[in-house]
Amino acid sequence: MAEIMRRWEMDGIGRDALRLREVAIPQPGPGDVLIKVAAVALNHRDKMVIETGRGLPLEFPFTPGSDLAGTVVAVGDSVTRFAVDDQVISVFTPDWIDGARAGDARTPSYWTLGGFYPGVLAEYVVLPQDWVVRAPRTLSPAEASTLPVAGLTAWFALVERGHVRAGEVVLVEGTGGVALFGLQIAKMHGAEVIVSGSADKLDRVTQLGADHVVDRRSADWAETILAITGDCGVDHVLELVGGAHLGKAVQVVAVGGHIHLIGALDGFEVSTSVMPILMKDITIHGIGTGHRRALSDLVSAIDSTGTKPVVGARHLFHDLPAALDQLDRGPFGKIVVEVG
Repeated sequence: MAEIMRRWEMDGIGRDALRLREVAIPQPGPGDVLIKVAAVALNHRDKMVIETGRGLPLEFPFTPGSDLAGTVVAVGDSVTRFAVDDQVISVFTPDWIDGARAGDARTPSYWTLGGFYPGVLAEYVVLPQDWVVRAPRTLSPAEASTLPVAGLTAWFALVERGHVRAGEVVLVEGTGGVALFGLQIAKMHGAEVIVSGSADKLDRVTQLGADHVVDRRSADWAETILAITGDCGVDHVLELVGGAHLGKAVQVVAVGGHIHLIGALDGFEVSTSVMPILMKDITIHGIGTGHRRALSDLVSAIDSTGTKPVVGARHLFHDLPAALDQLDRGPFGKIVVEVG
């Protein structure tokens, strides 16, 4: 094995601070695994960390990125969960194994890869063995790399928190990574799915299995959704917009329905009328990805159903700036950086 690898590093905040450097390949310590990275999926959150830091305690030089798929090439002492040649994917919130999230009312835990912890945009990465799970047998590395954030977020909302079941109606907002996983996971469980998105992308979500599509910019957006459901409303909303759009989600959700508040594209300050929340007995779930056990459950479901994540574009490792530019434009599905 060569002793030198390439790794993306930031010396400060902003895209112009990104540098592709040659550094020594790290070596695994006790309980660690050395992973040869094959692919890294990008998230809107990764872009925000690069451009703003998001107020996180980044130590420079800092490596961004959180979602990897790769192969274990060496293990440290006391490693029992993995062996050389195992295919693995990263856990985005690695300290959250199962159950309730750590932290307290004042300081909830949000210790994540590519944010609080250094990220994975490198040819080799050392991680504690508990920070990875086995990759799906049925997916390529590029496809598998999309699961740790986007796939898990949609799964945790609909399955872990919402307990989605056959016959229910799910509204998915948008056509990005989380949204398309939401469509696929809802169909996996026998739900009826409405997708609200840009008019030019609605044909493609129909091909993926959406039962109904609605132009998200139409003036009668809410009325169209209520008409589709015979005024019953939808049982689940994957709310990916945030801001004042939460009020629209409240308008179209059914009595006893669930709103899974995930995104903040329109801002972190949300607004809505309270009365329909009270009168319709609505449950609002705050979704910040999910725990390791849920990711393993998602991997099992992917393998058992043959579900294929939507990879919208692939970029070479040295071409990270172009991948970020495409992320700016709002991709259909996930953008993946292929490392090696």
